[in-house]
Amino acid sequence: PAERPGRRRLLHGLVQAPPLRWWLRDPVTRASFLLSAAYLARDRDVKLRVYPAIAPLLCMPLVFVLQDATHRSSTSNPGLGLAFAGSFLALVPAFGLSLLRYSQQWQASDLFRAAPLAGPAPLCHGARLASLLFLGLPLIVCLGGLFGVLQGDLSHLVFLLPGAIALPVLALIPCLGGNAVPFSLPGEEAKAASRGLSMFGMMMAAMALSGLVLAARAYGWFWWLIMAESMAALAIRAWLRARVATARWSSME
Repeated sequence: PAERPGRRRLLHGLVQAPPLRWWLRDPVTRASFLLSAAYLARDRDVKLRVYPAIAPLLCMPLVFVLQDATHRSSTSNPGLGLAFAGSFLALVPAFGLSLLRYSQQWQASDLFRAAPLAGPAPLCHGARLASLLFLGLPLIVCLGGLFGVLQGDLSHLVFLLPGAIALPVLALIPCLGGNAVPFSLPGEEAKAASRGLSMFGMMMAAMALSGLVLAARAYGWFWWLIMAESMAALAIRAWLRARVATARWSSME
């Protein structure tokens, strides 16, 4: 018998219920989602690699939100911390997805190539959805709830929207070229130096996005920015998905 049958029933029940049932119609994508979710919840090696690596990305959003919520009477820019927090949190799923490629059981990924798959796109999409659901969405909900509890004013939560809109688009970037196949690379290749460089680049992008949000708020065209970002996100997402769909397996030589 399974050691934790309740958890297995929970995961499988989750993918059978809307909206995941609509998003995971492809059986390969669904299997990749379940595999990634199980490793994020149970595998010690993956948990020790992913969660400590994304922890530094959470420090700045937490500081911004706490400062915004506890100094509401003295600040002249309410929502400033939420704008920064939303931009930084939008990067967490993409960074976590890049770390899901590594595992001590990476040799088992040869099964992916043996399966009748034209390319790695379904596997990448399953891991991407698991990263969004278990890494990105809970952090935004928790920080937004923390801000609402501390300040008691939910009107400023709209400043999380730009980061939330960018969330699914940024998560597609690691999938380009079929490079987000889960657990397909040895853990020794996950060098700390490359993670630090990637984190620095992501922080610069987050600061640029949050600066744009603050400028839009200052000049009174915040909602125009939301509309423009939404339309741009839909177009870029469609283009990125088309690029990922054309990816083929790289040579094993």
